Amino acid sequence: MTLPAFKYHPDPLDTGSVIASGLVCMCCRQARGYVYVGPVFAIEDYQGRLCPWCIADGSAHASLGASFTDEHGIGDGGAWGEVPAAVVEEVAFRTPGFSGWQQERWWTHCGDAAQFLGRAGRDELQAFGPQALTAIRDDAGLADGPAWERFLAALSKHGSPTAYLFRCIRCGALGGYQDCD
Repeated sequence: MTLPAFKYHPDPLDTGSVIASGLVCMCCRQARGYVYVGPVFAIEDYQGRLCPWCIADGSAHASLGASFTDEHGIGDGGAWGEVPAAVVEEVAFRTPGFSGWQQERWWTHCGDAAQFLGRAGRDELQAFGPQALTAIRDDAGLADGPAWERFLAALSKHGSPTAYLFRCIRCGALGGYQDCD
């Protein structure tokens, strides 16, 4: 079965937000072969119990009150630029989120939310190129030099510190932030 398409999270299998599973979705009551394992903000605990289809069509939000990204974190409370309410709703209510060390933030650029590409360590940032490296270096508040080189060497896709990388859907710019436990 093909997963639904998510404008702002193009590969939730690769990022680890969706996994193969035989569990029954708490919303549609079907076992569709995949479940969402990222954060779920709701009165009940639905983590690992919702299918991507119920997220994509909005039924998990409509029937269970579930959201998947903190609305205030989309655009980092305005630090990265405001986006229309419809974009906030699509990211928060109809897009798989991701788990971070601290409160997750969703990078915005060009008046829109960006696509979440995943967690990144040194190797992944270097593979994405200079723009990705500069974005994370700037977020860390470090100048190019020894302190940045030490920080970059410590970055780990699966550990701490890590980077969260995004791509602007309008201009292709890379951005994001770094975080640690």
